[in-house]
Amino acid sequence: MIAANNPTLKSWIEVPTDSDFPIQNIPFGIIKTGRAQPHVATIIGDTLIDLAALAELGYFDDLQIDNSVFFMPYLNEFMALGKTTTRAVRERISHIFQHDNAELHDNEEHKSQVLVDAPYTQNLMPVEVRDYTDFYSSREHATNVGTMFRDPNNALLPNWLHLPVGYHGRASSIVVSGTPIHRPKGQQKPKDAEKPVFGASKLLDFELEMGFVVGQSTQLGQSVSTAEAEDYIFGLVLFNDWSARDIQGWEYVPLGPFLGKSFASSISPWVVTLDALDHFRIEGPEQDPPVLPYLQYEGKKRFDINLEVLIQPEGGNAHSVCKSNFKNMYWNMVQQLAHHTVNGCNLNIGDMCGSGTISGATPDTYGSMLELSWRGSKPLAMPDGSERKFINDGDTVIMRGFGEKDGVRIGFGEVTGKVLPAT
Repeated sequence: MIAANNPTLKSWIEVPTDSDFPIQNIPFGIIKTGRAQPHVATIIGDTLIDLAALAELGYFDDLQIDNSVFFMPYLNEFMALGKTTTRAVRERISHIFQHDNAELHDNEEHKSQVLVDAPYTQNLMPVEVRDYTDFYSSREHATNVGTMFRDPNNALLPNWLHLPVGYHGRASSIVVSGTPIHRPKGQQKPKDAEKPVFGASKLLDFELEMGFVVGQSTQLGQSVSTAEAEDYIFGLVLFNDWSARDIQGWEYVPLGPFLGKSFASSISPWVVTLDALDHFRIEGPEQDPPVLPYLQYEGKKRFDINLEVLIQPEGGNAHSVCKSNFKNMYWNMVQQLAHHTVNGCNLNIGDMCGSGTISGATPDTYGSMLELSWRGSKPLAMPDGSERKFINDGDTVIMRGFGEKDGVRIGFGEVTGKVLPAT
């Protein structure tokens, strides 16, 4: 067992019941406090911990780390230290904040510099995203989309069971939770219309995904095997891959998604390490037909993480519309990364990969409005009496995720985004 994951650990920092951030989590993110420059932080309970201050006060001296990595505006330099070192930092933080350790607890002057009041801080983008790849790895989601748009008897395209389908997208419009999203504009071709029209998207959607962050780089021409892949995955975030279905439906042939996807994706601000999720590993599904050797793997590579999507109308209460699970993935992360690099494509620190929409087997687990409303034919009733086929202006989409086992809950907090009218 990873020592920091011990389910019996308690912190001297108060942790509310059902908190996503017990001492067994220790995620990493970037905060800005007052006039200070952005820097690295973590969180236990509702208390933010300034890792730059902790480093400056000497608490990481025994790890022989250049403290400058904690004063950076992104986690990229910290991740570049490698998993052996970042794991040691997480272990050290765990030790400092255990309930029976007086080292920091009894030093009021140090505590005043290290512990941060959340209302006076701003969570920023945790990583500088160099490149972004979106996968399409939930069999249920792919089947639903294929059923709606193609032949229900042949919903999956011939390649889908043989490789993790994906596409290379943009990185510039990946934004941190809380960033408002303007409704995108573009060409659409209404049903039965002879010509396309231009205007604001009428079919704005969310996609419930997880994203993993690449923490180590490779050289051009180098491939990463499934056995090595987790060494390159630093951690995970919640990922809302916003989609304009009408723009996407008109443009995607023959080269795939473009303007219908590139206007925004939202991520949660805390990167939860792969180490922290170790307790939630489960077996993967049987893959039939058998995959090619480079996609074969050993061990438990899927994760049991509960996911939820809520829609909050402007001025109203949030309403849950979907409850899914990260385990609803046919292709796992190590297979995705092995496939991504098998042609020699190089990785950069900070690259992000989206899982693809995560849908389960029942309608309440579908991970997009496209599926939940079945292409708009089955509107969802909202508590205020309104209906939703897709996302309206003024709506805030909220995604949450956590794993829970043996009395320990490890979560991601939230990723939120409010939809503003088209500019």
